[in-house]
Amino acid sequence: MEDLKLLPAQLDALLTGETNTVANLSNASALLMQTLPDLNWAGFYLFDEANNDLVLGPFQGKVACMHITPGNGVVGTSFTQKEVLVVPNVHEFAGHIACDSASNSEIVAPIIVNDKIVAILDIDSPKLDRFSDADAVAITEFAAIVAKHF
Repeated sequence: MEDLKLLPAQLDALLTGETNTVANLSNASALLMQTLPDLNWAGFYLFDEANNDLVLGPFQGKVACMHITPGNGVVGTSFTQKEVLVVPNVHEFAGHIACDSASNSEIVAPIIVNDKIVAILDIDSPKLDRFSDADAVAITEFAAIVAKHF
């Protein structure tokens, strides 16, 4: 899919010159929602170091869980493992947090700045097994571009 390959470069062009993190994360989540098919949520959880908590940040989609503890759910597991996770069926993921019962698959990626995770990119789909290895590569690159502009 050509859109997927172009996504990181599109994001970099979109964010170049903007220094406001909220604006950048907002446009990044909007770009994902308007570009990738079969999504029902795309956004960020920001790490609050003082409270050891992942807090809901800019997103596109239905209302969401506002706090996720590191180690809990797909987002919290990505945070503690410091890696991209692709979950074909969230209902089979131990400890899955069901913020939206319509979500069936998920991909998450850490946003790493100066060797610290500052946020987690979270993307959900109502389709089972929505995210491929190619998606994981593109989302990893997308997360690196977000980090560059954080």
